[in-house]
Amino acid sequence: MTITVTVADVHRMTPDVKQFRLVADDHTFEYEPGQHTMVHFETDDGEEEARPYTAATLPGTNQIVLAIKRYDDGNASVFMHDREPGDEIEIEEIDGNLRVRDLDRDALFLATGTGITPLYPMVKQYAREGSGEARLLFGERDQEHLVFRESLDQLRAENANLDVEYVLSDAGDESDADAAWTGRTGHVQDHLDDALDGFDLDGTDCYVCGVPEMVVETEEALVDAGVDEEHVYTEGWESDAADE
Repeated sequence: MTITVTVADVHRMTPDVKQFRLVADDHTFEYEPGQHTMVHFETDDGEEEARPYTAATLPGTNQIVLAIKRYDDGNASVFMHDREPGDEIEIEEIDGNLRVRDLDRDALFLATGTGITPLYPMVKQYAREGSGEARLLFGERDQEHLVFRESLDQLRAENANLDVEYVLSDAGDESDADAAWTGRTGHVQDHLDDALDGFDLDGTDCYVCGVPEMVVETEEALVDAGVDEEHVYTEGWESDAADE
């Protein structure tokens, strides 16, 4: 069973990411932040397919927001990037395994690239409802591609229990803006010791989302650092996984 939603508006977030606000008539979306829907579309061959995209908004309303990165060889992302306000599309109920497990435990969120998409609403939920401390380490190649940066900075400013840091892999190489970057550089995995600093590892849940190589390396490093593997929750997203 699918739900018909209307594209209410489209907003470009970065050079290759657009945000779509989808509104449903007579339907309220109930889900756990971090879970995803399936977007249905028709291929050039006339076949119907579906791909997963995470709701970036909190539940309880008749609308959701999807932030989708375009890949030129990705059927679903190209389909969505061609959508305009007023278009109707079919999606499924929101579900999935990635969600905040315990709002009373400390939380460490680690994301790279489009892996921030499910972690962003989870961080937002924890900032508002969590009783412990939370930290997000978000890696991208340059400042221009940091999705949700303004919203994350605002969340950090408004919530004393939340720390947000960015890691750029190509700082100084892409543009003049990045040449002035004074934050962390390299890869998220390079900064795990600092990310874990101050946390009681026995009372901390870790959430990791990004390309599979990053997820595997980060999970192994967290366990080696003393985090119980049963409290490391991961989801691997290939750069074009949504379209494979």
